[in-house]
Amino acid sequence: MTPHSPRARGRLGLAAALIAGGAAAAVPTSAAAGTAGHGAAAPDPDFGPNVTFVDESWSTDEINEFLDSVNDEEEFSQARHQVFFEPGTYGSAAGADDPTTAENIVNAELGYYESVDGLGAAPGDVLINGAIHVEPHVECPDTPWACQGPGSLTRFWRSMGNLAFDPIQRPTAEDAARPFPAGVAAPHQMRFAVSQAAPLRRVDIRGDLTVFGRFGEYASGGYLANSRVAGTVQTGSQQQWYTRDSSVGTWDGGVWNMVFSGVDGAPATDFGPSADGGPVGVKTSLPTTPATREKPFLYRDDDGELRVFAPHARTGTRGPNWSIDEAAGESLSLDDFYVAQAGRDTAASINRQLRAGKHLILTPGVYELADPIRVKNPDTVVLGLGYASLTPTDGNAALVTADVPGIQIAGITVDANVPESEVLVQVGKKCPPSWTGGHGRRHGHPVADPADPTTLTDVFVRVGGPWTGKAVTSIEVNSDHVLLDHVWAWRADHGNGVGWEENTGAHGVVVNGDHVTATGLFVEHYQEEQTIWNGEDGRTVFYQSELPYDPPSQEAWTDGDRLGYASYRVADHVRRHEAVGLGVYSYFWNGVDIRTDSAIRTPTGTGISFRSMTSVFLNGSGGINHVVNDEGDPAVGSFAAPQVVSYPTD
Repeated sequence: MTPHSPRARGRLGLAAALIAGGAAAAVPTSAAAGTAGHGAAAPDPDFGPNVTFVDESWSTDEINEFLDSVNDEEEFSQARHQVFFEPGTYGSAAGADDPTTAENIVNAELGYYESVDGLGAAPGDVLINGAIHVEPHVECPDTPWACQGPGSLTRFWRSMGNLAFDPIQRPTAEDAARPFPAGVAAPHQMRFAVSQAAPLRRVDIRGDLTVFGRFGEYASGGYLANSRVAGTVQTGSQQQWYTRDSSVGTWDGGVWNMVFSGVDGAPATDFGPSADGGPVGVKTSLPTTPATREKPFLYRDDDGELRVFAPHARTGTRGPNWSIDEAAGESLSLDDFYVAQAGRDTAASINRQLRAGKHLILTPGVYELADPIRVKNPDTVVLGLGYASLTPTDGNAALVTADVPGIQIAGITVDANVPESEVLVQVGKKCPPSWTGGHGRRHGHPVADPADPTTLTDVFVRVGGPWTGKAVTSIEVNSDHVLLDHVWAWRADHGNGVGWEENTGAHGVVVNGDHVTATGLFVEHYQEEQTIWNGEDGRTVFYQSELPYDPPSQEAWTDGDRLGYASYRVADHVRRHEAVGLGVYSYFWNGVDIRTDSAIRTPTGTGISFRSMTSVFLNGSGGINHVVNDEGDPAVGSFAAPQVVSYPTD
């Protein structure tokens, strides 16, 4: 579990690598490029060897060669990469009308465990003439249209943010030599063909965006927030997608579950059967997002200093908001942060800094933790760079928070390990049964501030995949007034240490707190309920879930006297809950007729509201008998995608 040896970083490191034929010692990125052009500004902190700062002194050839050197990690690599572009303009827009002949453009693919972000105060402060794009896996280079899978089904763990693009895209590297290159795009179009854990945030695309492969390959769920796409978003084979607080010129397409909240230019809601007997609708649009808190981010201030902007929480939001004024959030000095490095820091060294009142930056790497990182002070920011990953080594949690308001946890990946952990990420202290009536729900227990909620943003948990891991619950939310914005909890269905008895995990997300809101919740393949909601006044906007692929028998996957387990379970005692845009899918691959009675289980009553639900039989055997409780047609035995527009029925 030791991270791979770092590659050369920064312009000086790149130049040395070129001279030496690609091999060079790493150089500190802050010394190489981090403060270029900023006069007497204090030096940047030491972010370690896996963070690179690119500035306008780099040629486009140097930028493209460097990006190509960090975009080829394997799916379960332990290497991590963070790339920052300093404010400026990169590449030339002169050839935008014909990408095949355009010269001097930034053009590279985005790889696993690679985050690329701008350091401007607004996305337009870093303008890229070109494209940093994601293409599907090419299974059949001679006939790509005949190989729809896996396509983009495993295009995970990569991100971009705080950037503007004038899109000019063409194939790169070995793709350019294929008979049918995947990377061909129309003029003024960029491709981002991804599935889970690959967010676009705070981006300004001054053209078109396509989120599926050139030849229609499978893609399974993505996330776009606080962004603007001036042209058309083409979704093609993208099965589900969530867009929040953004602006789009035109939205084209959708397969099963396309959800929009607070999006200018979003298509009208059409979810359900059409009135004229035509194709069913799959789109659900909310005029606003009920509660939001954007992700904290690094930026370069006018005086040349790096700072972190920590946005305030808001309610009833619509459209992108790129302001960094005092009304929008708090600008934090890096003097107030501890900058941790994997291999050097332990849970003890990190917790010591947190106890002293520091915020925390986790630089890219894999942090092995014999104790959890403990976040106890209110309004603490924990910001991971380049898919910084935490893994417990002694059956402990990886990260726990106190019951205090305003904590912001963003940009971290957590990998289960052995021995088994009871929980991997715990928000707030779990109440004793005597405090909760035996069902885990609080009764007026400690301090929470609805105007300053604790927030988990781009938090991704894996049980299995890199190695064997075991955890009963991946994420447990005990505090009240918590936001979950783009969370993916995943019990691995492929990779290392994968099997019904190997990577064991009962639940992905368990919510015991009240007034918890989830926007963009992805929970997959757990062995009992994927998501359990015990708290009152919970809200979910967009839910995507696949049931476990691998139950060996119906007996091994039975909830008491009910067949299987529901994916989304609202506890029987709950009286107020709201959810919109839910998709639950089955693919039981062991050749056994395995069923679940209901994809969603919930009590009913005037305070319960579900809208826009679907269950889908993807492949395999068995399936889902009902969408919600006893409502909805079966998705069993062969492809089917039944819908329930609202529940309880109006």
